[in-house]
Formats: sequence, structure tokens, C-alpha cells
Amino acid sequence: MGLRPAGVHHSPSTWQQSCPAPASAERSALVEEVAKRILALGPGRLLVGIDGFTASGKTSFGHELAEYIGAAGRPALRATLDDFKNPWKDRHLYDRESGEGYYRNAYDYESARRLLLDPCRSPDATSCALCSIDPLTQRDHSADRTPLAPDSVLIVDGVFAFRPEIDAYWDFRVRLQVEAELSVRRGAERDRNWAGSEAESIHRGRYLVAERIYLAEVDPLPKMDVVIDNSAFEAPYVVASF
Repeated sequence: MGLRPAGVHHSPSTWQQSCPAPASAERSALVEEVAKRILALGPGRLLVGIDGFTASGKTSFGHELAEYIGAAGRPALRATLDDFKNPWKDRHLYDRESGEGYYRNAYDYESARRLLLDPCRSPDATSCALCSIDPLTQRDHSADRTPLAPDSVLIVDGVFAFRPEIDAYWDFRVRLQVEAELSVRRGAERDRNWAGSEAESIHRGRYLVAERIYLAEVDPLPKMDVVIDNSAFEAPYVVASF
């Protein structure tokens, strides 16, 4: 690439995972292909949204994209919508545990716009917050600011990434596809350390129900720039590209 690496800024949230090691030449080539499409959009700040079922691999793919973009000389910022949820202390005010309630009430889109998306979209803003409320510790990180460069690329992953509340912000849209049952199985395995024996029922009765409401109400697929089957981590492939 021949450019000085610019690095990647990550959220201060404890709800984090590290960038995965390269799984295969095939996967690395696909990440490079998508990253080059994003960079080809031109100079100035860019906002990238990554959507998909729970445990479809959104965070890993976002980290991989950010690493490539940072190495290509563009400052990359990583955020997840899970760091912009309404605080648990207020859950008595609304239903957040049923599928319908999770879809309607879990996320704080006003904070996501005010702290993250609006600053990244504004050429005059010099910083943004990559996290509002840490979903594990519930610590408020809204005052922790990350610098913005004129050519920063923000990559945000999250279920419901293209809901009407934030749909207008994205310059490039990615959808990671996995079957619903694979999402439940992966998610239950991942979350068993905190959810115990209820992990599968939480994923099936809360997250999967919420995601199906999202698909029915928003129908995000026609808006995508690229749709990727991520069922096999080492062998993802492009389903559709626009």
C-alpha cells in the first residue's frame, strides 16, 4: 500500500474483543476488497455501518476492515451500537427483555447521534465519543473523547444498524448473513459465561425475535452495498454487491 499507517481508535468499553488473526487467504482477500471499495469513495470522513444477526461476526469483520483501512493511511475509528444502549438502571421504565421490548427500547439512538454520528458527519467537529454507557460496567464514557481527523473512517457494527433513527448517516453499508439457528447457537455459546443455562432461550426468545421485527419493519437488505455470507469464518463470500 506504500502509505504511512494511521492506526485504529477503539471504544473504551469493556464489551470488547480483539481483532482476530487472519483466518485464511480467502477471508483476507474479501476484507481487502471491501476496504478498497470504502476507500474508493474518496477523501473526507466516511461512515460505514455493519449489520447482521447477533453473533454473525459483525465486530470481527469491523475490526478487520479498520485494520486494513488504518494500514492504508486513513485514520480508522471503531464503535459498536451495543455501547449506546439505555442504562440498565432505567429498565424498570420500559420492557427491554422481551423480543419486542428489546427492539423498541434497548438502544439509545439519540446518544448515538449526538455523541458519535453527528460529530463524525460534521466537518467542523474535532472529536467524538466512541462509547456512551459501557454495557458491562455501566460506566458513563460519554466524556471520553476521541480525536477526529478530516479523513477519518468510522466503522460501526450493530444489530438494527439501519433503523430509521440512524439510517441516513451511512456512506457504505455491509450486511453479514448467517442462518437464524447458527446465530442462536453461536450467541448462546458466546454468552453462556454470563447467561448460563438461559443463554439459548435469551437468544431465541429475545434477540432473534427482535431481529425478525427489524427485518419485517425496516427491510434493510435492498439498501446494502455488499451482502456477505459469514457462516464459515475462514470462508466468507459475497452474496450480493451493488
